[in-house]
Amino acid sequence: MANFLTAHRIVSKISVVFVLALAIIAVQHWKSPSAGRKLANHLVPRRSSQIHDGFGINTDLPRDPYLPWKRWWWTRMFDAGINFIRIGQYENSSDYTSWDWVERKRGEYSIAPEVEDQIDSLVENGVHIEIQLLYGNPLYTSPAGHPPQTITPAPGGFHNPDRSLYSVFWPPKTPEQIEAFSNYAAWMAKHFRGRAQYYEIWNEPNIDYWNPAPSPEEYGRLFKAVVPAIRAADPTAKIVFGALAGADRNFAKRSLDACACADSIDVFAYHIYPNYGHNLNPEAMDDKRYANQSPKALRDMVRGYPGVRKDLVFWNDEFNSIPSWEGSDESVQVKYIPRGLIADRAAGVRTFVWLMVGATDGNESDDFGILHGLMLRPEDFIPRPVFTALQNTTTLFSDTKFDPSIEIRSDDAASSSPSLVGYGFRSPKNKTILAYWLPVLSKAGGGSPTGKATLQIINSGIPNPVLVDVASGEMTLLSWKPGTTDTLEQMPLRDGVMAIADESYFDWMELPEAPSDLILARQQAGVRLTWMIHGGNPESVLVERRTGKHGQWQTVTKLPASQTSFLDKQISNNQRTTSYRVLAENDAGRSAHSNVATQRE
Repeated sequence: MANFLTAHRIVSKISVVFVLALAIIAVQHWKSPSAGRKLANHLVPRRSSQIHDGFGINTDLPRDPYLPWKRWWWTRMFDAGINFIRIGQYENSSDYTSWDWVERKRGEYSIAPEVEDQIDSLVENGVHIEIQLLYGNPLYTSPAGHPPQTITPAPGGFHNPDRSLYSVFWPPKTPEQIEAFSNYAAWMAKHFRGRAQYYEIWNEPNIDYWNPAPSPEEYGRLFKAVVPAIRAADPTAKIVFGALAGADRNFAKRSLDACACADSIDVFAYHIYPNYGHNLNPEAMDDKRYANQSPKALRDMVRGYPGVRKDLVFWNDEFNSIPSWEGSDESVQVKYIPRGLIADRAAGVRTFVWLMVGATDGNESDDFGILHGLMLRPEDFIPRPVFTALQNTTTLFSDTKFDPSIEIRSDDAASSSPSLVGYGFRSPKNKTILAYWLPVLSKAGGGSPTGKATLQIINSGIPNPVLVDVASGEMTLLSWKPGTTDTLEQMPLRDGVMAIADESYFDWMELPEAPSDLILARQQAGVRLTWMIHGGNPESVLVERRTGKHGQWQTVTKLPASQTSFLDKQISNNQRTTSYRVLAENDAGRSAHSNVATQRE
């Protein structure tokens, strides 16, 4: 009897083990998305300092009262992961780096101290700088019979077309004028050597930023004359040609003919606003319907032009789809911006969104900013919905390279919908990320086609797929179809970008957002500083001080992140120029710096 009971217990144990083994095998075969896998349900953003090869943005430099540096907008570029920037315009007029601001008296050049701090802010946060060298200068280019001896630039609000006597849109044409512009360009390249890397000669010379009418021959001759001056001042500088309004092949060819210097061009730039003023999806610009405006046709023509370097780079350094345009709204912009950025990246083009935030004393009101401009309303400097989509795009696709061997195929289950477009990219760690969407005309208020489809992913090497909605950042665990490692079923088809990557792709830590709104007030006991703290799990705040115009930044104190004020008593009797900035920290590292607040001598 004892032997029987022992044998029964052994058989029972074997049965239990066998059942458990079958259960484990079944679970592994079913591979539930939630079984043993944990992932944040929302994308963690990367900051500019965490990105090397990313996307760009245009921005005006801070300027009171419409773009005060002490408001929360400048540092949002860094929080969004932007690491290329194009500066030089103030709306459609001139900015502090433009010719008329830099040379106000013949032969005398200067940059305001606050601009130096702003440029340093970009450099310190890993942003590559493109400076537009523009426009004319009434000291030299005005058609007046007696040019002024000194000038005071207009603060803003003027815009093209402007053919007034002292307009800055009168370009350098004569040898004297071209020499003067070259001297300005050389001074800029020398002054910002080691900080700025790219210099673009003029902006949209093929429209009415060039008085009295665009001339490709005049632009080509100006470009040819200015390049040697920049290279002599900074041999490492990269020279940007064109900045054309649209994909103007005729202007491009004629200006290249006149320049006869194709081998001196480092970057060829153009600007794409699909069907300006109206709703048009960015993919349509290369359709047969818009053959005369095709960016691809322009690139092909330039690449085939005699003497053009094989390593020539193309930039779409102004791109946007504006929600106030006919047939559009903010929901359309949220879809079009990622679509344009990713399609350009697959084509080897770096894209710069226009504009971080608009100065509302210009002629574009509050239409173009990724953030709202100053309208004296509660939404001043608040992000539009597209800001999150831009941040997610930079986070996911910066530092990646297009890999044509990665393919996305659909079974076209949504037969009433157009075929999707898809691109595969690889990260520096050779990890795959894919983007796909329906390349349709998105409609204001929604209503665009959606569906479900089975996707086959070729050559991805992704073991544990994750789906990311690029507009919202929402993340969802996926599973390959049982028995496959390349097929995903019931995948959403939308006109917004969806991304697929392995769960190991998301391997970065979240840095804090930068503090903002730093203000100082002189008190009897010292200098009182106040600031605002934002997201990204900040744990502490560092206050830094610089004494004198060219002093080194030094840490004054470290405070808990909950503290937003500090009294600096050490300089109560100091009459020297003193500047401050603050930054946030957590276990992942440091944020970007806030604005600089300065107490003058």
